[in-house]
Amino acid sequence: MPEYRTIMSPQHATSVADHADLERAGGASAHRHEVAPRDIAIGVVIGRISEFFDFFVFGIACVLVFPKVFFPFASPLQGMYDAFAVFALAFVARPFGSLFFKWLHLRYGPGSKLTVALFLLGSTTAGIAFVPGYAVHGEWSIVSLVLFRLGQGFAVGGSWDGLPSLLALNAPEERRGWYAMIPQLGAPVGFILAAALFAYLQMNLSPAEFIDWGWRYPFFVALSVNVVALFARLRLVIAPEFADLLKSRELEPSPVGELLRTQGRNIMLGAFAPLASYALFHLVTIFALSWALLFTKQSTSTFLIVQIIGAAVAVPCMIASGIIADRIGRPRTLGLFAVMIAIYSGWTPVLLSGGTAQGYVFIILGFALLGFSHAQAAGTINSTFRSYFRYTGALITSDLSWLIGAAFAPLVALALAETLGVGYVGLYLLSGALGTFGALWASRVETPRATGAAG
Repeated sequence: MPEYRTIMSPQHATSVADHADLERAGGASAHRHEVAPRDIAIGVVIGRISEFFDFFVFGIACVLVFPKVFFPFASPLQGMYDAFAVFALAFVARPFGSLFFKWLHLRYGPGSKLTVALFLLGSTTAGIAFVPGYAVHGEWSIVSLVLFRLGQGFAVGGSWDGLPSLLALNAPEERRGWYAMIPQLGAPVGFILAAALFAYLQMNLSPAEFIDWGWRYPFFVALSVNVVALFARLRLVIAPEFADLLKSRELEPSPVGELLRTQGRNIMLGAFAPLASYALFHLVTIFALSWALLFTKQSTSTFLIVQIIGAAVAVPCMIASGIIADRIGRPRTLGLFAVMIAIYSGWTPVLLSGGTAQGYVFIILGFALLGFSHAQAAGTINSTFRSYFRYTGALITSDLSWLIGAAFAPLVALALAETLGVGYVGLYLLSGALGTFGALWASRVETPRATGAAG
């Protein structure tokens, strides 16, 4: 494990003055209520659950529904490839959405930006439920699906509100690893809700009913979840005390050109740091489900239940990761579990090529490692950004890391497994672990006391 050290420069010294800035801002706004980390945490968790619920509803539908509804002319395998290609489009559109909504933020404020972004996200997600299948409208149905998927990615780019960073910055210094973990709980909880809904529909509807209309229901539910998330987050974003706190912490958009010129190295290191987590993220969720459907005789509803159990296991592992990070630092924690994921990758061909029990072990163990790693994956290196660049730096870093590590992961993993064998899926996961460890080694930043810039 490489040694990490705090890098301090005159530019970075601005972050040291954050507490003093906050105290001065608090003195000027003494008549307002003090902002507690738990108040921020509630809005952050609700927002992340909403985003990941949308994410997994589409991802699961790519496996169970879209090959039959939108690509019936192709073989089951080719239809899965086509669906995964559409899945990747949201990550391509996301940076463009970030740039547009950054402009909207500066012109009309964070409340208007968030309202438009979540309204667009909910509308595009619910809109997918109304898209006729290929049998009704032919290629236009595929075009509609593509446009809605691009709209989802564009909208997610505008859902960034800086609250996860604010949560970690506003947390007690000795608990920042813990509070940085809290937003990440949205991933397993969002998956549990999405997978449980699909499993329930599959177990209570005939295959014909599920393909005809049952699969559309989760997309309607996503709209309701987005409405709840909108009000929960708006309550924070437009409140005067939160606006003051965001400004005192300099969590405001900064020029992208200047950011890229002065912080380009930090952006690239931050984008590669979570690769192990993001690669594993898809291998135990969407790819594993596609593998079970195409190459095993397992019931997909049963397999979804196993994945739900795995996601439930990930939750206490995330909580433990927060405790570990507060003891040894977030970069060391992320590096430690990158090593564990690398070891796990060597067992991928054994577990996937074995029987049902081995496949279930692959899922449960993978989710456990995902919990430990994903809890500290976002923004571990973002603490090196100057305060002035923290908001936009974390945003751009997040967009790039999801694009590099997540967008094409199900497609690549399935192609490797089908053409070269499941052993190459393990190599793919190993490459993600090496990317994480390489970024941490290159940054050599120890931030147990400066992990506040979590993204």
